[in-house]
Amino acid sequence: MPEDALSPRAPVIDVGRRADAPVADDLLTLGRRIRHFRVARGVTLGRLGSVTGTTASQLSLIENGRREPRLSLLTAIAGALEVSVAELLSDEPPSRRAALEIALEQAQRSGAYTALGLPVVRPSRTLPTDALAALVGLHDELARRSDAAIATPEEARRANTALRRWMRERDNYLPEIEAAAQDVLRTVGYASGALTHRNVARMAEHLGFTLIHVDDLPHSTRTVTDLANGRIYLPPASIPGGHGLRSLALQAIAHRVLGHERPRDYADFLRQRIEINYFAAACLLPRDVAVAFLADAKRARDLAVEDLRDTFGVTHETAAQRMTNLLTSQLDVRLHFLRVGDDGAVYKGYENDGMPFPTDGTGAIEGQLVCRQWPARRAFARRDRTTEYHQYTDTPAGTYWASTQTGTASSGGFSISVGVPFTSARWFRGRDTTTRTRSTCPDPRCCRQAQPELARRWAPHAWPSAAVHAQILAPLPSGTFPGVEESEVYRFLQGHADAG
Repeated sequence: MPEDALSPRAPVIDVGRRADAPVADDLLTLGRRIRHFRVARGVTLGRLGSVTGTTASQLSLIENGRREPRLSLLTAIAGALEVSVAELLSDEPPSRRAALEIALEQAQRSGAYTALGLPVVRPSRTLPTDALAALVGLHDELARRSDAAIATPEEARRANTALRRWMRERDNYLPEIEAAAQDVLRTVGYASGALTHRNVARMAEHLGFTLIHVDDLPHSTRTVTDLANGRIYLPPASIPGGHGLRSLALQAIAHRVLGHERPRDYADFLRQRIEINYFAAACLLPRDVAVAFLADAKRARDLAVEDLRDTFGVTHETAAQRMTNLLTSQLDVRLHFLRVGDDGAVYKGYENDGMPFPTDGTGAIEGQLVCRQWPARRAFARRDRTTEYHQYTDTPAGTYWASTQTGTASSGGFSISVGVPFTSARWFRGRDTTTRTRSTCPDPRCCRQAQPELARRWAPHAWPSAAVHAQILAPLPSGTFPGVEESEVYRFLQGHADAG
């Protein structure tokens, strides 16, 4: 196994990251280090230019981080200032004053400051260090408040839609994360079958972390990682359905394996959430063994979510979502996935088979109501919900077959559906069902518009009191980690650190 198999990796999903920021910051630090050594030795720009064969104006651009010097010029500058090239290339500012100057330059180059149209403050020698520190402090606080600002529902929906479309373009398959999961699994000697709690604990150990189960996790968190003391805090191991603890631990581990940094904004938070969920699923249902299992089932024309679920000891939802990762990319089967509440609202969904999901004006599917004729809703009407429900549905985009399983969470009932176009149903168990419905949604006459005689009879007399969902009116959670009460987390970490 390579030594760096568990080293942090670059983010996998990127739908708009500023790539030049690290380079610009490095050039600014380099420029300030050159200036520091030049001034310390009493050398003017003109003199340094004469010795190195360049102009004072070019050196000024380099010192201000606006031009990258060639290696030959950098070597000449180092020789003239009697320092090594390595000393010039160090990423540490040469002094507190230089660090403040760099911080101010970086802040004033940000898009947020530029958009204000305010003048740029030059950190000249006449600017007192205290004043410079005050300006940097103000910028830091403005950046912190901007990062913690509440994302509007429209921003969040657009970000979620962009990520969903990005995943669809890749058939919901991320080879970089698959490789990261395989590397980690090799470190614990995983071969086949269900991933054990001990396997997960050993993964954490390889990264320098200990898994600790506690009963006082902050109410707004699922896990808390203590980077200083190498601890990952999880809920009690005895909670019902404790198999989910493997997934929680793997998600916490994923942040370290995938090299995540503190989320810059809500879109970054969503990206990280998709990546850690994917990593956890790729560990719980490893690609090679899961694909072999699915390929055997396909050859037998007996594909079923419940079999994948039971073989690897995961939830029905995790097994269903893992099918979306592997069936298209590895076995050439296009499909769709839905999690729908018992009120008919979409929680999450994915498709690459043309299934016509309901969308709003931004293209988002979350919160939209699915047709009453779809299996995702009809499954709730069954008396026996212990087995999967199978159904064909004729839609304006064609006929689809789907398998649906219902369940109950603290927030209420929900259904998990995996479906395919009619021609692909031949690979799945339940294809022989005779249950078939017709849906013409989004035509309102399909299932939303009342029958004319009922509307005439009751429209003048009906005055219902709507059961408004709280989340419709509530602002999106704020903070660096949206929805997390940071003060509570810090008190929790301090308490456990004091307790040893």
